[in-house]
Amino acid sequence: MKISEFATGVQHLGIPTKDMAETLLFYTELGFEIAHATQNEGKAVNFLKLGNLVIEAYESDDAAMCYGAIEHVALDVTDIEKVYDIICKRDLNTLNDEIHFLPFWENGVKFFTIEGPNKEKVEFSQYL
Repeated sequence: MKISEFATGVQHLGIPTKDMAETLLFYTELGFEIAHATQNEGKAVNFLKLGNLVIEAYESDDAAMCYGAIEHVALDVTDIEKVYDIICKRDLNTLNDEIHFLPFWENGVKFFTIEGPNKEKVEFSQYL
């Protein structure tokens, strides 16, 4: 099996922020709309959408606040368990991550993250 059999494209880009209000103002000025607003561990999370581009802006005290600050790219997948199995069998689970669940969107989302060769994070994510 190939990962490409289950991946449908980019789901979102993850950008940490220390100032959610400023982030929302900036991206809405660019034409983005808030597609989903929630919290994770008491911190604000907003998914901003413009056409087919989605940015997950989330509050973080550790936001880099420098160029290269996109923290992860999330790939949309249709079967998170099968993709996880493929990743593990190919020794690509560089962070030894497990499948997580968050109650985001209508029915929740399952995801896990690996690290690429340039210290970039690649998240595999399935809307439920």
